[in-house]
Amino acid sequence: MGESMNVVVDATHVAALADQCVKCGLCLPHCPTYHVGLIEAESPRGRIAFAQALALGQIEATPALSTHLDQCLACLHCERVCPSKVRYGELIVATRSLLRGPTRARRSLLGFLTAHPRWLRTALRLANAPILGDVLRSRAMQALLRPLRLDRLLRELPRLPAVDTSATRQNASPRGRVGLFLGCVAAAADRDVHAGAVRLLHALGYEVVLPRDQGCCGALALHAGDMDGADGLGARLRDAFVGVDTVLVCATGCFGTLRDHVFARGAARVREIHEFLDADARVSNLRFRPLPARAALHTPCTQRNVAQAQNAIARLLSRIPQLKIAALPEQPGCCGAAGDYFLKHAPIADALRAEKIEQTRLLRPDLLVTSNVGCRIFFDNGLRQCGAAIPVKHPVVLLSAQLDN
Repeated sequence: MGESMNVVVDATHVAALADQCVKCGLCLPHCPTYHVGLIEAESPRGRIAFAQALALGQIEATPALSTHLDQCLACLHCERVCPSKVRYGELIVATRSLLRGPTRARRSLLGFLTAHPRWLRTALRLANAPILGDVLRSRAMQALLRPLRLDRLLRELPRLPAVDTSATRQNASPRGRVGLFLGCVAAAADRDVHAGAVRLLHALGYEVVLPRDQGCCGALALHAGDMDGADGLGARLRDAFVGVDTVLVCATGCFGTLRDHVFARGAARVREIHEFLDADARVSNLRFRPLPARAALHTPCTQRNVAQAQNAIARLLSRIPQLKIAALPEQPGCCGAAGDYFLKHAPIADALRAEKIEQTRLLRPDLLVTSNVGCRIFFDNGLRQCGAAIPVKHPVVLLSAQLDN
């Protein structure tokens, strides 16, 4: 099949990747899906064995096999701890594509909407309208749409944040120029994050470019094995950022796809927003108002295993006087959101979220902080559904709100 988005979809290549695994099992304690059910087939080692047997023609593609492969969260905790350095992320994507072939890649409703961001933004705005939003979230509407399997989607719709519309001053002679990636779901659900990022970047003296024609990074399509869909979205995104040397990303779930696939061969360098801010020589010039509060800090799996900027987040938040940070336990390694995973595999996603929410409540925080849009939405809905009045904030929103420059 050749190469697409830097992932080789070829049975020989899949077999070679799988052969790197020595079946030691050191990954098992770090795998969220194995954590939930303690089932070998739901572990990295089990899925690698399936991938190898499929590539070698020892087993046939069956619905059961597809389910085990699809229920992987692609959190990459296993890849981080693997002593044999198995490239598990590449392996799972290539195996899913090999399993389905070029014409059978699955696209969920969310996947379809993310590929058409204008429709998605319109749908989210309508779902958050004062009267219509209440109707859509009502039990009666969910019962009505349950036969179509849309009730969960309605229940997990994001609440769109209020955005500070006050103007930010940009230096007449900027010291640099950066592009800000808005994404698809995040373009609506993280508008406060993007406004906060612009405010912080202006305070550091940067010109911020927001290309109008940007859209989805293609992460959902890529992880589902839809190489053609991911390639098409990536090409559109590259065209939107022509002339931009640095692309900043606020959603860690998009960071890896942008860095390793969309812009892997281009001139633009992809940077995670917290890493960029923390590394800036002038960040110590920023002043922040005190915030006497206790924050529970959740580190998304993409932040820990892909962007690896969790230390930058901790250092930035420590600049806010009187803010106390309590980190959530690392295990289980994923909250269960994982793109559209929370819609496709609700039982596993809900089990992981419930454990994370219990960990949060035990800390008795005033707020929860997380750096990925999917985690933020999934946590926010889960906390509201269990009656916990704990607001969920992005670190950039917190930093921008306390900025005193």
